[in-house]
Amino acid sequence: MAVFASPAGRNFLGNSAEWYKMTILAFLILNPILFYTVGPYVAGWALIIEFIFTLAMALKCYPLQPGGLLAIEAVALGMTSTSTVVHEIESNLEVIMLLVFMVAGIYFLKSMLLFVFTKILVNVRNKIVLSLIFSIMAAVLSAFLDALTVTAVVIAISVGFYSIYHKVASGKSFSDGHDHSTDGEIDKLNETDLEQFRAFLRSLMMHAAVGTALGGVMTLVGEPQNILIASRAGWEFDEFFFRMLPVTLPVLGAGLLTCAVLEMTGIFGYGARIPAKVLDIIVDYDKYESDRRTSRDKAALVVQGLVAIWLVVALIIHISPGLVGLSVIVLASALIGITEEHQIGHAFEEALPFTALLVVFFSIVGVISDNALFKPVTDFVLSLPTASEQITALFVANGVLSAISDNVFVATVYVTETTKALADGVITRDTYDLMAVAINTGTNIPSVATPNGQAAFLFLLTSALAPLIRLSYMKMVVMALPYTIVMSIVGFIGVYSFLQPMTDTMYEQHLIEHHSATISDTGNSGH
Repeated sequence: MAVFASPAGRNFLGNSAEWYKMTILAFLILNPILFYTVGPYVAGWALIIEFIFTLAMALKCYPLQPGGLLAIEAVALGMTSTSTVVHEIESNLEVIMLLVFMVAGIYFLKSMLLFVFTKILVNVRNKIVLSLIFSIMAAVLSAFLDALTVTAVVIAISVGFYSIYHKVASGKSFSDGHDHSTDGEIDKLNETDLEQFRAFLRSLMMHAAVGTALGGVMTLVGEPQNILIASRAGWEFDEFFFRMLPVTLPVLGAGLLTCAVLEMTGIFGYGARIPAKVLDIIVDYDKYESDRRTSRDKAALVVQGLVAIWLVVALIIHISPGLVGLSVIVLASALIGITEEHQIGHAFEEALPFTALLVVFFSIVGVISDNALFKPVTDFVLSLPTASEQITALFVANGVLSAISDNVFVATVYVTETTKALADGVITRDTYDLMAVAINTGTNIPSVATPNGQAAFLFLLTSALAPLIRLSYMKMVVMALPYTIVMSIVGFIGVYSFLQPMTDTMYEQHLIEHHSATISDTGNSGH
């Protein structure tokens, strides 16, 4: 188009397709029109849809630039303010520190992680068992660490596997330098194996990503909103775990069963086996590394293992994840001998673009907050006649909204509203506790539907690995669909079957007590 024929037009969003550039330009023109004609509420929802579009097209253009333009425009129009954005950043400082330091810390543990998972890949030849191992390990680690850290670990492992095969498929030896981001040197005979290997890694990554959600929902430290909900409810680690268990345990079983069924049937993009040639190369690489591993290299692996143990222990005892990540960087780099600035700088390359994108996302969250875009849903839920209906509706509402927005934000909105309802005497304390369970499970389980809901999914989508294994937004949505359906249904049944009867009983007891109190007050006033 003529508008993009000029040098300035060609510079706008770089090498992105012209139709994409035109779409973003149309969004930027449309938003002020909507804002000044139909108001900020409609304009706010339009902005959410537009931002989701930039995430969906992440492989066409990294979402930071187009999403950032939309966020800047939103602030300029007054849909939110810089003070709101700063407040959102301050509220999520732990998450930002986690990204900056923890993901960088994982970089210094990469050799040890690749060593461990190479042994697993070489020795576990059954894809179903391998998928379950990845899912279970991700779930267990996420229950005690956090989903972003675990996702960073699995990404580092997958990039390692991919780069090993890509180098050999390009006609090079293990010791040669190589750029695995381009297929220009790939031998034509290896293209089919490369595509199958990509499908193999895609399935493992999705199993692991869903595994982080399965484990993350179960414990107080698993997800950021878990800590928020537990602090509002006054729950300790063990109380949180056991209150969630009637819902989370069946969901965990259903998730693992879904993992096995998907690999057995090969539907929704799963089932790809590792090509024999690729496995042979990884076996040879393992032998090559073992043969050339010096005593100093072995010492470095031991150090990395010990630092990894420190990471787990530090997070279990509730030290700030960001500070733990920084300690991992210092300990690992110092004890391994990485002391040059440019070497350390490579560790931050993966995390910083996503951190900037996350801050842009907080701007969109600010628009949601300042314009009360979710308020009608909240009002509807709390207006339902019985507590059991409110709890079931809470699970559904949280699930739907978490699929299109940030699950931490959704949880914050609803736990704030329910806490206010408790303070105002609208609900009982027992009902509040069950609502907290519904909010936590509702924001954690159905949010696996899209990368918008879970930061771990968004991190995977925007990572360096996604374009390598051809993992697009829509591919993630399709591959997550069976998990979303099964886990959401089982979660809903858990809420309905275990929580609703308890709620109905407490609600009836509340009415009896309220009725008795009314009679007592009437009698006292009669005297």
